[in-house]
Amino acid sequence: MGVIKEAHDFSHEEDFTLMKVGKFFKLGFYKVFMDEIEKRYLVKDVPEDLDEYPSEILEDNYIPPTSRHPIIRIRRIGNKYFITKKKLLREDSKNFAKEETIILDKDEYNYLKDIPGKKLRKKRYQYKWNGRDCEVDVYEDDLKGLVIMDFEFDSEEEMIDFKKPDFCIEIIDEECIAGGYLCGKSFEDVREIIEENIKVG
Repeated sequence: MGVIKEAHDFSHEEDFTLMKVGKFFKLGFYKVFMDEIEKRYLVKDVPEDLDEYPSEILEDNYIPPTSRHPIIRIRRIGNKYFITKKKLLREDSKNFAKEETIILDKDEYNYLKDIPGKKLRKKRYQYKWNGRDCEVDVYEDDLKGLVIMDFEFDSEEEMIDFKKPDFCIEIIDEECIAGGYLCGKSFEDVREIIEENIKVG
């Protein structure tokens, strides 16, 4: 679970409210800072009950398009809109990141969504495995066939002790299954590097 570190940019004091928006928290007006400890897995066998869980379509545009792995993301989830900057907190791990998110209104999103960038589209399921909340992303369009499962943790120790689902494959370098790396690519573009990073044993 992400940890809220700071929030500001409130338009009025009375707007200071807490509301869950997807996995983000909207505090009053605009900006939210979160630290995340997360681990992603490649799904080899899609759970049979996946469609029984709530899902939403995510439309992402990553900028700048010249970056190998852009860290700024413009996102639409139904009628919710965000722009997020996601930076790694540690050089030795892809599992620790800081997210800075601004919640946009529709006009702001419409202005920003067509900025040249690298796009992707996926269906995200809010899944529960072994009593634990997680997200399952089923990629669409050129990345169709790719399914990723994402777990968040409250501590590094909890992540280390976690036992992955049997239907998931652990990846050595998780960057190759991160949205910022996948955007603008096809499944065929990334198949080889994903297969090279499958953890054996």
